[in-house]
Amino acid sequence: MAERTIAPPETQPGTPTAEGTRNRERYITPPVDIYETPEDLVVMADLPGVTKDDLEVRVDNNLLTIRGHAHHRAPGTPIYQEYELMSFFRQFELSEKIDTEKITAECKHGVLFLHLPKAAEAKPRKIEVAVAA
Repeated sequence: MAERTIAPPETQPGTPTAEGTRNRERYITPPVDIYETPEDLVVMADLPGVTKDDLEVRVDNNLLTIRGHAHHRAPGTPIYQEYELMSFFRQFELSEKIDTEKITAECKHGVLFLHLPKAAEAKPRKIEVAVAA
């Protein structure tokens, strides 16, 4: 699984905009941990402030895209802020060894868990040896 280092479509340089005065949405790259098991790859992405409704995970032509929009959850209007919550965007190019039809996703406490099952031909398997008579 290789990361694809491209900008989100809305922020690519040279893209004309209808209004020059409107701020473009900015994205940050969420940090991820990737673990490999015999059955799958597990991707854990930190997406603080992102709920299931504000999260988009999709695979298109073996390109895994993670996009999320964070919101402050505190009641009331902020009167002082030291940081701004921004949207998240990251893409990974998947190999044919991943069964894209069986990818599952779960989001808990601001952490996205993706399970990317290996295709049957990519899984390690033990071969029984028959003893000749």
